[in-house]
Amino acid sequence: MRPLAVIGNVNVDLILGPAAPWPKAGTEIIVDHDELRVGGSAGNSALAWQALGIEFEIAANVGSDQFGRWLAEAFGHRSQNWPVRPERTTLSVGITHPDGERTFFTTTGHLSRFSLADVFAVIDGERLRGGYALLCGGFLTDDLASEYDAFFDWADSHDITVALDTGWPLDGWTEENCAAARAWLSRSGIALLNEVETTTLAGIEDPIEAAREIRSHMPEGAVVVVKRGPEGAIAIGPEGLLASVPAPLVNVIDTIGAGDVFNAGFLAALADGKPLASCLAAGTKVASRAISTLPRSYGEPSPPQKAVS
Repeated sequence: MRPLAVIGNVNVDLILGPAAPWPKAGTEIIVDHDELRVGGSAGNSALAWQALGIEFEIAANVGSDQFGRWLAEAFGHRSQNWPVRPERTTLSVGITHPDGERTFFTTTGHLSRFSLADVFAVIDGERLRGGYALLCGGFLTDDLASEYDAFFDWADSHDITVALDTGWPLDGWTEENCAAARAWLSRSGIALLNEVETTTLAGIEDPIEAAREIRSHMPEGAVVVVKRGPEGAIAIGPEGLLASVPAPLVNVIDTIGAGDVFNAGFLAALADGKPLASCLAAGTKVASRAISTLPRSYGEPSPPQKAVS
């Protein structure tokens, strides 16, 4: 199995809900569910790998408060070299709604100060050579995003395939944000996007044609994955090969982080040499289980793996 790493945003998620209708200012409502958990795109993917017994590395940073210590403890030895920033740890409060939608309130916190030096404090290029690096949270990790060119150069020099999940810009898909995402994708071997991100970046309404357009501006042999929620997932692979899988019908409890969990399942299967359709199925399966279980479950752990030296 090829080595795996995830690089990006790890923060605290406080999930509350469901709430409907939205309360008036100055009032209080009681909700049925609350959960304090590790969050952020990188954190969600890493939790899935950890629960499934997948060997991986994770590069992140934390704030200098009790939340920062708590996040680091969740990943044990994998977090021992995470830099600690003087800022408070980023906190995201997610309010869920009965229709499956959610609203987030997020503090700036430590994430914007995550840098390339922080990545190199954890990830060794030779150890990850020939593997996959899942890059998340570009619109939240400002310092690292400003050094993405150097990051991609480093990945290329170690034959590391970058799998990019752009995430959603806080100020929306402005022309500037679209241009930045397209530039990142032009250096990435794998794009992991949702349907709206795909059609917005391509300027094409049909998700399959939009994925083809995005892939045409990526390196040779690139793969574009489009996560379509209850409609499953599609991918455009090398030589324009189309693969698709449906999503199982599940009782949805909490969709927060579903795309991140899909990323983990997809990349674990890809690193294990599975064909593209099987990778889509693996991502869809683990994400479907995660969003339909409370406490959240990711499936049965994989057999123990031999550590990569």
